[in-house]
Amino acid sequence: MTLEPPSPTTPRGRLIDGLARAYPELAGDHARMRVVRAPGRVNLIGEHTDYNDGLVLPAAVSLAIEIALILTDDERVELTLASSGDRGTLDLRDLGPKRGTWLDYVAGTAWALQEAGVRTRGFRGILFSTIPSGAGLSSSAAIELATAWALAGGEAPALDPMTLARTAQRAENEYVGVMCGLMDQFAVTMGLAGMALHLDCRSLAWYPVPLPPEVELVVCHSGSPRRLEASAYNARRRECARAVATIAAREPGVSSLRDVDRAMLERHRASLDEVACARALHVITENERVIEAEAALRSADLDALGRLFAASHASLRDRFEVSSDALDTLVEIAVGTPGVVAARLTGAGFGGCTINLVERGRAAALRAAVEREYGVRTGLTPRVFVVDAADGAGFVPPTAET
Repeated sequence: MTLEPPSPTTPRGRLIDGLARAYPELAGDHARMRVVRAPGRVNLIGEHTDYNDGLVLPAAVSLAIEIALILTDDERVELTLASSGDRGTLDLRDLGPKRGTWLDYVAGTAWALQEAGVRTRGFRGILFSTIPSGAGLSSSAAIELATAWALAGGEAPALDPMTLARTAQRAENEYVGVMCGLMDQFAVTMGLAGMALHLDCRSLAWYPVPLPPEVELVVCHSGSPRRLEASAYNARRRECARAVATIAAREPGVSSLRDVDRAMLERHRASLDEVACARALHVITENERVIEAEAALRSADLDALGRLFAASHASLRDRFEVSSDALDTLVEIAVGTPGVVAARLTGAGFGGCTINLVERGRAAALRAAVEREYGVRTGLTPRVFVVDAADGAGFVPPTAET
């Protein structure tokens, strides 16, 4: 039987067509061409709590990274970026040290999978992305999970989903050198359409939380890229650890900020430096807000969601000091726009994006307000995305049209 190439007018067909153009020597081998996809993620609330054993409420989103690939019989990976034509090459038998480029996320994933006992396969591929670079929407975790599926031959890697997420986290922690928590890789792996995901980062217990049908998710990109490795992200982790060490010396059983409540923090405030105390207070109150936000989502209490998002943003700005003038301006514009229910920065901060809950059908008003006011006030060029909560990483079947 002769297999016809997929139509280039379909989404999957465009990916396959791009692969054939990048690797013309393989263009006729349609039977072995596969597509894998990993979504970005947005965190509704629960920021900088994951690495403190806390609670988070992310959702995978319809912005994504896709890799069209063809398996090979060698131990080489060649991956081309569709956006720039930049091509990276890896030898799976000798991955070598990190390079300081985007290829580190691919190499780190291969290394972590091999360390977990998963067989990795060589391939030639082309990577497409609709996730804005440096936006704080977890493009790194999306690369890791799309790569994991590609390295497994375009099929589910031989790990249970939570172990796969933790393996991808290990790639970023130990190979790339960014000490992120588990939230990003978890959301990208486990995402469910129409759902947020409540994750306890200590026990790893999780469950879906339905999003109210009367609101939609709108992401506003500040135009100021988030450069996580060059940021104070790792410094924030050290500041939280400093607070834990001070309190744990006086309180048996304390091993993370998850074990500290407001009363305990107040008892030891005099022993903490001002910065460590502020960081701890953010984490403690942010965990509380996750619980309250989940209840508000389930009951569609839009007023409560607005108050909780506002309190989260203020705490991130004032106590954790990870906001920016650009992000603050986006939030100010949003909360002044009719139809916007809630607005806050999302992700690690230091630039990137805000997440907005908007009454369904009124996103155009927010887009117009941002485009009208933001550039005048900041000199930056914003981008506005209406996104859906999406399923997690996986194989894109030949019949897929999205």
